[in-house]
Amino acid sequence: MNPGELIEFIEKLISKNLNISAMIWGPPGIGKSSIVASAAEKAGIDFIDLRLSQLAPTDLRGLPVPVHPSKDDEQGISKWYPPEFLPRDGKGILFLDELNMAPPVMQGVAQQLILDRKIGSYKVPDGWLILSAGNRKEDRASVFEMPSPLANRFIHIEVEANYESFKNYAISKNLAEEVTSFLAFRPKLLHAMKADQKAWPSPRSWEMASNLFKCNLPIDIAIGEGTASEFKSYINVYKKIPNLENILKGKGKNINFPKQISSQWATTTGLIYRSKNPREVKNVFVWLIEKSTPEWIQLYASDIVNSFKSEGKLSSLAKIVMNDSKIIKYFKDFEEILNK
Repeated sequence: MNPGELIEFIEKLISKNLNISAMIWGPPGIGKSSIVASAAEKAGIDFIDLRLSQLAPTDLRGLPVPVHPSKDDEQGISKWYPPEFLPRDGKGILFLDELNMAPPVMQGVAQQLILDRKIGSYKVPDGWLILSAGNRKEDRASVFEMPSPLANRFIHIEVEANYESFKNYAISKNLAEEVTSFLAFRPKLLHAMKADQKAWPSPRSWEMASNLFKCNLPIDIAIGEGTASEFKSYINVYKKIPNLENILKGKGKNINFPKQISSQWATTTGLIYRSKNPREVKNVFVWLIEKSTPEWIQLYASDIVNSFKSEGKLSSLAKIVMNDSKIIKYFKDFEEILNK
């Protein structure tokens, strides 16, 4: 699954109230916890993220506290006091991250929580979904073998990096448009793990790189020297693209579409990123239809649908699209969505 598909899958588990425990597998840096957090946010429920590799069994189970003997029980008993970070009520996702990086004794405690939905005197509320995540051996992660009985309690989902999903995330988090544009041009560099290097590109490191770039700080410390060098070359191209603001305002009559492929990517993705309302979308379409070729118009159309859909603004887009015969033909694949 890609991140977008995983979010939709989790949303269905929540909407159907299915208490099925899922184990999410993926390479380091892909943003597994961010994906699950996004699903919880979209569903309007709580999210608790526990890094099991950093916890001891007593951190999860709680501590035994003696109860004073009563008249009926002279010997007394001990009661387990669970930790405050475990959910008590409401609805949400309890996310057990780095499960297979936790030592076997900790995995055993987690198994009881996952299997029985309780541990000690604590019980997981009915409205809470338990999800877990782990890194794969082939990614050279320091992991422990997961016991077969524990593994059999999960459905197992592999998640892979995907540019479209990252782009939607980048727009929602206001990452630098230069980063999104570069990755549209070089999508293989969204996640390119290099085990022999400390810094390499991943969705997580690109978010850090975006923050560094906005502050005019070097980004090679986040994504590695080779990738940073490519990005720097692309930025030199990006600085020479047409005036996008004039195109968005409908003043692009005397602006030509670039001839160089990298500049074409930079221009189109820049317009996608900056188009915020239906009027700007229509102005861009008028310019692209007159100045560019069908493949760039189609790229803009498909990305704009996804962008407006993620922001809940499809109805306003439909009013512009459905009433213009020159534009509507580029939305044939999206007519069902736009007519809703």
